[in-house]
This record gives sequence, C-alpha cells and structure tokens, in this order.
Amino acid sequence: MAVGTQVTSLPAFAQTQPAQTASPQPGANSFTEGEAKSRLEKAGYSNVDGLKKDDQGIWRGTASKNGKAVKVGLDYKGNISEN
Repeated sequence: MAVGTQVTSLPAFAQTQPAQTASPQPGANSFTEGEAKSRLEKAGYSNVDGLKKDDQGIWRGTASKNGKAVKVGLDYKGNISEN
C-alpha cells in the first residue's frame, strides 16, 4: 500500500495600508468617528482631531505626520488624503 503526501500552497495575502489618493471619493460612509481616527492612526498620523463627516460622507479633520500639521480626509473605502 502506497502512502502519499500532498502539499497544497495557499496564496499569501499581505496586509496593505489604504491607498493615499489626491481626493477622497464621496459615498455612504459607515465608519464611526472612532474607527476613522483609528484608521488614520494606523496609517501613521498622530494628534488626530476635529473629525467631522461632511455631506459627501468623507471624514475630515486635522492630524500630524512626520512632525507636520496636515488636514486629512478619509473616504468610505478607507482611502486617505492630506493637504
């Protein structure tokens, strides 16, 4: 009786950061303020403050990155913009 082994390869999925886009995309955003802040912090922003969801569903506020104060936006897809 022959006994064989089978090796199955599963695809590797890397965890990626949200894409940084020139401008967030409007759409229905279900993130809470806390979730939006957490996503920004995970993307390297600190001192996230003043987050408000605008009429296009984009969370906007201020934050710091690399020691610089910036305005940030987070859309319903998790895309982050800064200016």
